Amino acid sequence: MKKISRRVFNSTFGLGLGLMVTKPKACFSEVKKGKKLGIALVGLGTYSEYELAPSLQETDYCYLAGIVTGTPKKEKIWADKYKIPKENIYNYDNFDAIATNDAIDIVYVVLPNAMHAEFCIRAAKAGKHVICEKPMAVSVQECDDIIDACKTAGVKLSVGYRLHSEPYTQEIMRLVREKTYGAVRYVSADAAYFSRTDPDQWRLNKALSGGGALMNMGVYAIQSAIYGTGQNPISVTAQEFSTRPEYFKDTDETITAQFEFPNGAIGNIFTSHNTNINRLFTSFDKGWVELNPANNYGPLSGRTSDGKELKYPHERQQKLQMDDFSKHILKGTPNIVPGEMGKRDMIIVAAIYQSIKEGGKKIVLDLGSMGIL
Repeated sequence: MKKISRRVFNSTFGLGLGLMVTKPKACFSEVKKGKKLGIALVGLGTYSEYELAPSLQETDYCYLAGIVTGTPKKEKIWADKYKIPKENIYNYDNFDAIATNDAIDIVYVVLPNAMHAEFCIRAAKAGKHVICEKPMAVSVQECDDIIDACKTAGVKLSVGYRLHSEPYTQEIMRLVREKTYGAVRYVSADAAYFSRTDPDQWRLNKALSGGGALMNMGVYAIQSAIYGTGQNPISVTAQEFSTRPEYFKDTDETITAQFEFPNGAIGNIFTSHNTNINRLFTSFDKGWVELNPANNYGPLSGRTSDGKELKYPHERQQKLQMDDFSKHILKGTPNIVPGEMGKRDMIIVAAIYQSIKEGGKKIVLDLGSMGIL
């Protein structure tokens, strides 16, 4: 896929220049009392505005320290709302100067998919730890480039898989791991929403998104199928169809795929930009467990075949996610969503697209050597 540079993105979407950065004042670094880590959000779209920034007001191990935006009018709005100093506000051109800013420890890249690799690599070269929003990139090679850049720079890397930090998903993982209901035999994972009114959104532009429903909601379905079985798939077959080709002109609308797993279990995923569904169902030898909803921002809901209701106090998933990564940096706890997990999922995405291209051919997957679940 042709790479989209920040300059093309800027000219296409009217992104301008912001304020030049200077070295931060020492007094602002002192805000990190209690060893809280400063996070800079790169890209101030709806996810940053309505989920990440509010979550950073509740986190225990990190806080909102800076912003990077290509829209100058957002600078003052965010600075006023979150008390962000001028020296911690960047644009896409002067972003590399973040290397001298001691107030910022982590860069969270929340840009269109085709821009992930560029800004993750630039963040790593600036010596900052990196969170890359899902999907990690638009190709497996870009995932490798990000991973290599972070290793070379000696910084930590995580992918924005928020569900790994929330209790409903963790309970599914526990039930599967401990074989509470026996061995897994079947998993069904659905992740979709109805795209209604904006045919010009970047998610429907393949050059920016890398794909359609599969590169967006489909990543959740792939993830659910994996932690819903506790295994990586060993093969996949896939199909694509569209009922609104006039709207989904450039990207996939609806995709289904079938997985085989090492223990003989089978699975099915469904993803779409043309309907609403949000469910994970795992069938075992001696029962089943269901999350419905399974992958929205919560609260989630779950139940089991023996009448148990899964119910946990609701916290922002993004708060839990960013705190988990910050604890990994500060305390050496496990990195529960490393970059290799994002790469694995892009290998699966590529195999699904390959299967579709080849008329539903079975594609064999070799993921066992990655050591990632």
